[in-house]
Amino acid sequence: MTGMIEARELVKHFGGRRHLMSRKPTVYAVNGVSFAVQQGETFAIVGESGCGKSTLGRLLLRLIDATQGQVIYQGKDITQLDAGAMRRLRREMQIVFQDPFASLNPSMTIGRIIGEPIELHDLARGQARRERVAELLRTVGLQPDYVDRFPHEFSGGQRQRIGIARALAGEPRLIVADEPVSALDVSVQAQVINLLEQLKQELGLTLIMVAHDLAVIRHMSDRVAVMYLGEIVEMAHVDDLFDNPLHPYTQILLQAIPVSHPQQRRERLALTGDLPSPTALPSGCRFHPRCPHAKPLCREQKPVNECLPDGRQLACHFWREIQNQGAGAPLIPSVSDKLAQRLVIYKERQAATPKGDPHA
Repeated sequence: MTGMIEARELVKHFGGRRHLMSRKPTVYAVNGVSFAVQQGETFAIVGESGCGKSTLGRLLLRLIDATQGQVIYQGKDITQLDAGAMRRLRREMQIVFQDPFASLNPSMTIGRIIGEPIELHDLARGQARRERVAELLRTVGLQPDYVDRFPHEFSGGQRQRIGIARALAGEPRLIVADEPVSALDVSVQAQVINLLEQLKQELGLTLIMVAHDLAVIRHMSDRVAVMYLGEIVEMAHVDDLFDNPLHPYTQILLQAIPVSHPQQRRERLALTGDLPSPTALPSGCRFHPRCPHAKPLCREQKPVNECLPDGRQLACHFWREIQNQGAGAPLIPSVSDKLAQRLVIYKERQAATPKGDPHA
């Protein structure tokens, strides 16, 4: 399967080098990940903290170099490009970072932060640059006269909008959003989610969402890849994944979504054991020490990544048996009520508010 951007057997290991009298252990962050993202798609990468999803997002943009594997962007293997060629490609591939309080230079004005990539890629200078910065601020729902203010003068949601404006400054085709709303309040999350969706439609962007909030993923994604200990264990269309998860880990993740009503109850699958260290990966299936369905084969042999007729991919020896037992029944068919309500309210307010209103 070809796409706008492809990961081919990507591997990233950290450490493993001798330091003075000791040797740092190797961290196996990403281990043989492959997938393709189509142009105009919203592709989500989800999993627990420490599963390697943020590392994978940075590998796709070559913010860090892969230990092994390839990243193919528009038919080019960007892992082989020199610094000059990679710099020219940067304007097409941008990132929105997780922490809006740490990702903006506190000593630079907003105008300089947004205007720097415009000058770096020689898109505009002088008055044209200032007009472009003002246009970008309006695009993300901020006032153009904010250009002379500093990051500390803004709220978390406003800072994330500034980060989005900076990502848009180079007129990119692909944006990786690394947990863009995890550091924000729920009310602000809805605004940022809808802003990203709106920009994707208006500008024809391809969006890769790195997140652990499944409510966000259900709302805005086309396909979802579920990661565990540096590997993709299941990948499917968002509706297929949420309505009928097949991998035991995916089922447990979805059952962990809070129930919207305190009197509602449902049976839960239980995780057994502790999360293995990424410096000492389990043999066979990486999930077998915590899987309620594990058998001896799971400890001995790594499951093959199987492609199903509906396009789903998953790596599990016994997914058919688990499905026949009813463990793969629909679990959580919709996003959490609180976030869903905020999204509806924000969309209605957005439709009635002129673009550029600072309270949007």
